[in-house]
Amino acid sequence: MRKLRVLVGSWAYNCVFIGWTAFAVILMMVLQPFPRKFSQCAVKAWAWTQHWALKVLVGLDFEIRGAENIIHGSAIYACKHQSAWETYFFYLLFSDPAYVLKRELMQIPIWGQVAKKCGAVSVDREGGASALKTLVRDVKDRLSQKRSVIVFPEGTRTHPGEKIPYHVGIAALYTQCDVPLIPVALNSGLFWGRRSFTKHAGCITIEFQPMISSGLKRAAFIEKLERTVENASNKLAQEGMTRFPHTKSVSTKGRSG
Repeated sequence: MRKLRVLVGSWAYNCVFIGWTAFAVILMMVLQPFPRKFSQCAVKAWAWTQHWALKVLVGLDFEIRGAENIIHGSAIYACKHQSAWETYFFYLLFSDPAYVLKRELMQIPIWGQVAKKCGAVSVDREGGASALKTLVRDVKDRLSQKRSVIVFPEGTRTHPGEKIPYHVGIAALYTQCDVPLIPVALNSGLFWGRRSFTKHAGCITIEFQPMISSGLKRAAFIEKLERTVENASNKLAQEGMTRFPHTKSVSTKGRSG
């Protein structure tokens, strides 16, 4: 019975996701000639609809921990990346967030135009020093607008418990942008896995850690960031599997796949 509920709920949510996303993209293309705030409003409406659909159709909600560490305004959030969920979550939290996205995503026809209009930052992971300079310049521009910048240091989604090296771009932002950098841990992959059709009921936990103090050398910063995010995310994964035992099989499949 649980498997049937999961399949039906996932199918219904995916239909809403695809249909509403297509409509939102068309709407935002129509809004291209207008000021960016109109496109941002459309994205926020899209994000809140996704949250509502996930909660109603799947039974998946979220909780925030470490709210006292959240800074509304010029700050960088280095977030663990396990799911598509966190790619829209920050639109629920902030009025005008700016995501850092890999260049390949920004090159997708239509979608890339929409992301650019919303002020997303493109990063070329193979571009070397010149790409890092461009990344820092563009992130500084968004920060000067009092926007929160969202970065996924791993550069791709991972399974719960999986760890891959963080990209050096996050260290460049830490050393050159002179704003608070807040590590963010989560366990979203337990409920909405990488490239997974199925979504599972429960409660995603996203936890904001204390900001990392300035002045660290690059290697020390990366080590501290990785340790903070990975340890906290692993603890949240263990807690999530205890609270929602059905996610144990999801985590096991993810690690074996």
